[in-house]
Amino acid sequence: MKILAIDTSSQSASCALSDDGKLLGEFYENVKLTHSQTILPMVQQLLATVRVPLDQVDLLAVTNGPGSFTGLRIGLSAVKGMAHALGKPCVGISTLEALAMNLWGQDCLVAPVLDARCAQVYTALFQGGPQGIHRLREDAALPLDQAEEGLKNAELPVFLVGDGAQMCYNRWKEHLPQLRLPAPALQYTRAAAVALAAGLPGHPPVEPQALAPAYLRLPQAERELLARQAQIETRR
Repeated sequence: MKILAIDTSSQSASCALSDDGKLLGEFYENVKLTHSQTILPMVQQLLATVRVPLDQVDLLAVTNGPGSFTGLRIGLSAVKGMAHALGKPCVGISTLEALAMNLWGQDCLVAPVLDARCAQVYTALFQGGPQGIHRLREDAALPLDQAEEGLKNAELPVFLVGDGAQMCYNRWKEHLPQLRLPAPALQYTRAAAVALAAGLPGHPPVEPQALAPAYLRLPQAERELLARQAQIETRR
């Protein structure tokens, strides 16, 4: 089965094509370009390079959150548009799960941490091993102190991945000596890992219209609106 995977959930963007678990090719950039301008040309170049027409793709996969609200919408829109036009199924993969896939085969714990601003991170917890990655905690948006507390009793090395990895490592390392940082290339979401996850059990394909983002919290504009409304109610 040929899987075309896309990630635009954070600062980096990438696309990859796999065939029955074998990675045929991957394009990746992390240069702060607008994803809406780069992702579809990247897909076109990837397919041209590996000489696989788009209509031969069997499944389209995309990170559906958490992450940048704008980035997620761009990736989801691209995949939904291609899937609808081709009549192909698609699947959404947790950004945090895709990050954990970077440590496949390692005997360790993996804590993805994405900077959610406002002293919070999007995080989860996985255990790595020879057979792959096993989820231990569900995705959540947590204050930094609470996320740190959840790692204090870890008995295995804990690898931090994601765009918040360096920040959290610097903040937590004195209290959590079991923390580790992987090689820089493994700290960011890769479409190759999205394709790998999409080919595993537990991710049933859906129709394009059923693909939806998993933001974990409201966009900032909605949070600010609710806060203003709460202030108005308090004054009455």
